[in-house]
Amino acid sequence: MTNPYAPPRAAVQDLRDPSDTIVPADRGTRLGATILDSIIFAGMVYGPIIVMAIVLPAFATVSRARGMSDVGAVFLIVGGLFALGGLATWIVFTVKYVNENGQSIAKRMLGIKVVRADGSPITLGRIFWVRNFLNTLISFIPLYGLVDALFIFGESRQCLHDKLADTIVVRA
Repeated sequence: MTNPYAPPRAAVQDLRDPSDTIVPADRGTRLGATILDSIIFAGMVYGPIIVMAIVLPAFATVSRARGMSDVGAVFLIVGGLFALGGLATWIVFTVKYVNENGQSIAKRMLGIKVVRADGSPITLGRIFWVRNFLNTLISFIPLYGLVDALFIFGESRQCLHDKLADTIVVRA
């Protein structure tokens, strides 16, 4: 028979293991990830167009000598299709990595990730809407980008967009 006056015996578990410590990512690593993400994006999206623009004059000269005139248009269309393919590939990998672990392609390569300020995992929606979309809208205010970046020199190493989204970038 159970005692109705006994204290409850529910097992309580913490949401996060207290032995896990949140180690903020180095400022230089965050900067490197931002630069690397930009290079990856530019290479995947603009790279094919640049290659086609470099290769196009040589092929146009050869095609004119052979009496073909539409080679330039074909190269521009092919370059555009490769650029769209690069953009689609970039979107797929970025969404996949952010959804899995709060990382962009470069953050994954450099071993850092975005989490909520309390250490819990971040959702794709929070990163997209609050951390990126809202931040992009606010960035139309003059000097916002500079102020946003300078916030990283605070003790918490959070940029202004991190504070708005209640996030922090930590070592993965």
